[in-house]
Amino acid sequence: MQLFDLNNIITEQVTSDPLYHEFLRVPAMSLGLYILPAHSTDPQQPHNEDEVYYVVSGRGMIEVAGENQSVQSGTIVYVPAHAPHHFHSITEDLTIVVFFAPAETGD
Repeated sequence: MQLFDLNNIITEQVTSDPLYHEFLRVPAMSLGLYILPAHSTDPQQPHNEDEVYYVVSGRGMIEVAGENQSVQSGTIVYVPAHAPHHFHSITEDLTIVVFFAPAETGD
């Protein structure tokens, strides 16, 4: 078993990538923490893996394959592999747990 504390992961992120910090990688999946400050631009591109976002805190919008939806604390979004997507209109800092299946390849 591996157990993670979100507060510790947020602290660890300060010393890694300012936007994305992977904290679990096994062949079947990877998990990371994605933080987008209010009014920032989401630079991500489509991924080769299916993806689930769990919004821990914040407010904004997500566009997936041309469809826009608002997101806030408690929102869960599934994005299929290769679908164009990005967060936008971020009004409050977004803290998001990201699940990739299988593990993200970075391609």
